[in-house]
Amino acid sequence: MLAEGAASEPYLSDHRRLYQGRALAVVLPRSVAEVAAVLRLCHEAGIAVVPHGGNTSYCGGATPDASGRQVVLGLARLNRIRSVDAANDSLIADAGCTLSQVQAAADEAGRLFPLSLGSQGSCQIGGNLSTNAGGTSVLRYGMMRELVLGLEVVLADGRVLESLSGLRKDNTGYDVKSLFVGAEGTLGVITAASLRLFPAVRARATALVAVADVTSAVSLLTQVKAASSDRVSSFELMPRLALELAVRHIEGVRDPFSSEHPWYVLCELSSSRAADALDVILAEALGGALEQAQVQDAVIAASERERQDFWRLRENIPAAQTRAGASLKHDISLPVSRLAEFVARAAPWIEAAVPEGQLLAYGHVGDGNLHFNVGARTLGDGPALLRRAAEVRRHVHDLVAAFGGSFSAEHGIGQLKVAELERYASPVELALMRSIKAALDPRGIMNPGKVLRFGAAETP
Repeated sequence: MLAEGAASEPYLSDHRRLYQGRALAVVLPRSVAEVAAVLRLCHEAGIAVVPHGGNTSYCGGATPDASGRQVVLGLARLNRIRSVDAANDSLIADAGCTLSQVQAAADEAGRLFPLSLGSQGSCQIGGNLSTNAGGTSVLRYGMMRELVLGLEVVLADGRVLESLSGLRKDNTGYDVKSLFVGAEGTLGVITAASLRLFPAVRARATALVAVADVTSAVSLLTQVKAASSDRVSSFELMPRLALELAVRHIEGVRDPFSSEHPWYVLCELSSSRAADALDVILAEALGGALEQAQVQDAVIAASERERQDFWRLRENIPAAQTRAGASLKHDISLPVSRLAEFVARAAPWIEAAVPEGQLLAYGHVGDGNLHFNVGARTLGDGPALLRRAAEVRRHVHDLVAAFGGSFSAEHGIGQLKVAELERYASPVELALMRSIKAALDPRGIMNPGKVLRFGAAETP
């Protein structure tokens, strides 16, 4: 039940090595009853509990503090697919199941679980829910909040909320389960979930498209959605720099174009009907955009291998940037209609005010989510760039707020962005959050220091 010594080390630092903590104990329960027993004891003793999933958080949401007085509760042993109901298009999975495990269970039943992340082999369903994960298919299927039907949650005092309904319609009072989605373990521990499934994908068409600017990318999105009867499942934006870094640092990645272009879009259509001629639809849409000079060039994947090559390029951008050196990361979202204007305002500021860095803005342009990162121009520029982190973050996030956007699109708050939430959330929002926290966790034992300052630490 306990991880000790070297076995506990993976639970004490976060994915990006931004935070290093100590733990009173690392507890690895095998059942919901054991989770409830741990929380009951910790609640009675006033001991803080830090829920821990696959440890892929970018914001330190699953890392204990340095006090050595917090219990880390790992969920990896709760890893059973409890049931699959293909007729109801749903399945029930333990919180410790990896995302790829859930995808495989759905596939075996002839269904699709559409959440798709680069970390899907290691991230866990409980963590996906706790951070309201997004990924590359949000445009078509929504974020994790839209993919959950019911939850099983152990509350701070050890009581178990059993609400694993597979119902689509249930208007019996407050939607309590939604409180725990995106709460990052600060209100309770998710131990299982009833998840929505969809018809399996039987046809796909995927293209890598070269465009001149973000305005052209957004216009192309509108055109392809209209031409395909809204069967666009992914629409990913990448600058030239992202392609160059991936080709340079990731084995097997290549540039499919014979000339360089400023921006690229990875566009994918999908359908549950094998007879749908998506390649034809996509080719016609891109041909029309080419005639209107909204597209500079395009390559449609002619095989599954070529499709995977395109996705290998997109999914390895974070790894390529890490290998290239230090970077400042901003996980932002904006109305799709304002993305181009935002980049046109923010990019010149980065160029002029941050000579140590170069902009690498990529991400899920179909749903308005950009990873607006600034990477060191050279390895030697890394230390100077990192010293500018607070200044750059403030400028970027203030500009995002002015454009009606969010400073946290899909990575959550964790401990990294607590002060940002206090800066940008309204006083009414913060007061409501603290009221909910006080009602569900009055002793403040659930993942303290994450998302929200509570109790004596309310004021920054």
